[in-house]
Amino acid sequence: MSRLTVWDAATDAQIQVTEDPAAIAAALAAIGVRFERWLLADLPADAPAEAVLEAYRPRLDAFMGETGAGTADVIKLTPDHPQKDAMRAKFLSEHIHTEDEVRFFHAGSGNFVLHVDGKVFDAHCTPGDLISVPANSKHWFDAGENPHFAVLRVFTDTAGWTPHYTGTDMAARFPAATA
Repeated sequence: MSRLTVWDAATDAQIQVTEDPAAIAAALAAIGVRFERWLLADLPADAPAEAVLEAYRPRLDAFMGETGAGTADVIKLTPDHPQKDAMRAKFLSEHIHTEDEVRFFHAGSGNFVLHVDGKVFDAHCTPGDLISVPANSKHWFDAGENPHFAVLRVFTDTAGWTPHYTGTDMAARFPAATA
């Protein structure tokens, strides 16, 4: 189930926890993050990338037309992937991108954690969740030590997705809420 946990970054005090999609969307919209629920396609979690893209094509085309994005792909990560630890490490430190980071979860889960206005917003995303983190937003991503997900990624320009690390310890101070 989707969940949003919010902390005060100065005191580490938990401010909010909700599993209500409307409340998650409202809290994230207040910081410029788009969160919505899409109907899941009738495909297995391990469907080929091409089938996942095709299944979501009408909704994806509408989204891309609305946002000006130009391309989409599917990325999958499983606990048996030989590079899972290196891939996790790449996403685990606080960073920004010069374009929006858009993900739609077809299968599995992961946490987008944002550091905004003195607060930390941990959005645990599950199948059916679309999240769009605005360009230049401080964030990190964690799918846990045994990651399992299949997500659509949407890009305006894939070069804009290069992470620019902030050098802070925020991700270590606020590990993703996995329970």
